[in-house]
Amino acid sequence: MAYAEAEAVHQISLFVNSGIYRFGDSNVAFIDPVRVLNRSYTRFNVSPSAYYSRFFQSSSHSTVNYDVASSCSKKRKRSKNLKKKLHELNSREQIADQRHQEVRPVLVNAHDTLLEAGLLLEMMRNLRNEGSSGLKGDVDPNPSNSELDFVKLGSLWQKRFYEIVLNVGVDGVESCDKSIHPVFDNFVANEGSNETEAEIFNRKFILPKKSRFLMSDYGQIQNLVPAEADCGFNLIVIDPPWENSSAHQKLKYKTLPNRYFLSIPIKKLTHKVGALVALWVTNREKLRTFVENELFPKWGVQYAATFFWLKVKADGSLIGELDLFHHRPYECLLLGFSHGEDSNSEHLLRSIHIPNNQVFISIPGDYSRKPPIGELLVDYVPGCKPARCIELFSREMLSGWTSWGNEPLRFQDSKFFVSRRIADG
Repeated sequence: MAYAEAEAVHQISLFVNSGIYRFGDSNVAFIDPVRVLNRSYTRFNVSPSAYYSRFFQSSSHSTVNYDVASSCSKKRKRSKNLKKKLHELNSREQIADQRHQEVRPVLVNAHDTLLEAGLLLEMMRNLRNEGSSGLKGDVDPNPSNSELDFVKLGSLWQKRFYEIVLNVGVDGVESCDKSIHPVFDNFVANEGSNETEAEIFNRKFILPKKSRFLMSDYGQIQNLVPAEADCGFNLIVIDPPWENSSAHQKLKYKTLPNRYFLSIPIKKLTHKVGALVALWVTNREKLRTFVENELFPKWGVQYAATFFWLKVKADGSLIGELDLFHHRPYECLLLGFSHGEDSNSEHLLRSIHIPNNQVFISIPGDYSRKPPIGELLVDYVPGCKPARCIELFSREMLSGWTSWGNEPLRFQDSKFFVSRRIADG
């Protein structure tokens, strides 16, 4: 018992610095995206209250949504309803439910593991307000809820005239030197060892150290392809705007038909030693079938494993019922290998083993915002370290990464940051 407590304290210490809590030798990890993202900055912090805008309501009791200890009458009622629902499912939905039933014990075990981590649960409840005493002032001089609509701006004919102004500093010291670049259809890079402030239409944005972005529509994706294969990418993370009724109803972002994604030049983006491809997908069986039978084969990606993102509230409870068919509290990350000039997919599968059904847990941020999972994947990335990383359809930036999409600056707006200042005394 003493060893277990000592290990928990050790993991909390690592978690404070890294943002990732690993539960021993299990297949489960907890992520605090704010801590992970803050490692890309030195003068600013991602605002915890801005990131954690949802799921911080506290319930009066901490029941588990799949609680097997419920009364016999509830069990019988649930069983009856489940059987009734199964009869109502079509063949595709039955396959989806079968996938869910297969992974369900893994997710239940992962959630139980979290609920047993008392020290971590205590910290989770305070993540939204953590460190606020040492953080002073919003970066944005005119903070508001309004945001630049980059999708709309990128569709205008004037977009070639829009510019981004970077404040060029040295060693974290702000400078009067400025560099001006076209903001659309152009690579914009912060090659310094510290973040830099940028300005567009009198709004400020924070660019992480050693990062770059290309903001363009889908028609310009070929501009990402490097001139040489050894300048390609070892880790390719993709979060496509899949068509779904929820996104359409909430008008959160524009979606694309599945066929559009077939032409993403994954092979041309791949480094000559190969690449790990990580694709976010929903739980719709139609989508899983499309990825397995059409998308991965078209890309030349060999499937390797599936990871799961389990979503919880600040009190550790799931954000929704585990068995609720259309709104399950988890998403899937499909992993596969794309071979380069000096490799093949079968060799990569044999030489790099990825354990299946890994689970990472976090409190979700804004709608459809994914947690930064690069560090959980780095051990499975072929080639030398540090890996060359790119995120497609990105809405925020990371240190050391290339970000592409029609709004990679979405969460770089200064209103999502606070200045990192030490309180007087």
